[in-house]
Parts: sequence; structure tokens; C-alpha cells
Amino acid sequence: MSSKMISKVEGQELILERVFNAPQALVFKAFSEAEHLKQWWGPRGWEVTVCTVDFRPGGIWHYCMKCMDKNQGDFYGFESWGKAVYEEIVEAEKIVYVDYFSDAEGNEADGLPSSHITMTFVEQDGQTKLISRARYASVEALKTVMEMGMEQGITETWDRLSEYLQVI
Repeated sequence: MSSKMISKVEGQELILERVFNAPQALVFKAFSEAEHLKQWWGPRGWEVTVCTVDFRPGGIWHYCMKCMDKNQGDFYGFESWGKAVYEEIVEAEKIVYVDYFSDAEGNEADGLPSSHITMTFVEQDGQTKLISRARYASVEALKTVMEMGMEQGITETWDRLSEYLQVI
């Protein structure tokens, strides 16, 4: 059974929800270890070529997604770097972090909005409801990332996660 992502905007916050057909601990693990993130993170046609995870409060997740799909035109070969700084982790239940666009050295990218994200993993009869609340500094900052295709990118990323959870 495939579950579709529910997306809503409330002021400067983007709220995403989806139910995954996998146990809570497994979905959480897929977000917490580099070996798993490399398999599914990013939209279709993109691969994670660099991924380091220090999964603890104060730790950093730094990664690079590269477009490998020639059908994506100008995006082919493009690299997109990101960095997350973990603030709070409750095993199998919650991950709180600040998410940045970055460069290869992990420096925050100027002019691109960061977000404060709280991901909650809720057990539901052997499945997991994932709720992501991303708060931006302003309504305009949220609008900027939405115009960059954030919603489609996360939809495809979570589709890839759903598929990956069935094979691990």
C-alpha cells in the first residue's frame, strides 16, 4: 500500500505528513545512518555522492546530491550540497535539526533560506506516520524554497524512501 504525502503551509511553516509501511524504528534508522541515506535521499535521478553523519545533538550531517539523469536537462551534472546540525534526538521518535544549503566545505550558502525542522515518527499498527515541520525565518523564505521545487523534491525523496524501506 502506497501512502501519499500530505503537504500544508501554515504561515512560515511547511508541514509534511506521510505513512510508511515499515516499523517506526526502521524508518528512524533510515534517517540516522549514512549507509541508508545514500540509498534514498534526494529526488529521482539524483544520487548522494558524499554523505557524512554524526548523529548526535550538536553533530552534523553533510551531503552532496548530484543529478545523474541526462533527461533533467540543465540539472544534469549539477551538485547540490546540504548540511544539517542536529539539536535534539529521541531514539525512534524525533529528530530536530537546522537544515542549510551549503558548499562542499560545509559553509552555509548565502541567499538561500535555512529551516528549523522537527521530524516526528509515530507508530501506527506496524506502520510509521512521519510528520515533518519545517519552520522558515519568514513567509518569503518559505515561498523561495517552494518556488525552487521543494515540495516535488520531497515527494520524490519520500517515494524513494518508501521503496527502500521495502528492501532493507
